[in-house]
Amino acid sequence: MVVIRLTRGGAKKRPFYHIVAAHKQNRRDGQFIERLGYYNPIAAENEVGLKLAAERVEFWKQQGAALSPTVARLLKQQAGAQPAAA
Repeated sequence: MVVIRLTRGGAKKRPFYHIVAAHKQNRRDGQFIERLGYYNPIAAENEVGLKLAAERVEFWKQQGAALSPTVARLLKQQAGAQPAAA
């Protein structure tokens, strides 16, 4: 089964996460299928803290991929932050 989840990067006490599609059996920071974006929880005001390819996430969801709870929260947060198309 494919799951969309976070993999941790960055230095000690300075986390940085990649959002990836990976097989559920693989380790957290192990092999993945596709990188879908990133999340920087300690981004400064002038930096982008969350970048996510929403169309690729939708593609993987249609293929049966499950979202981790954290990725689901981030996706909802990103959708709420973008203005609605007129």
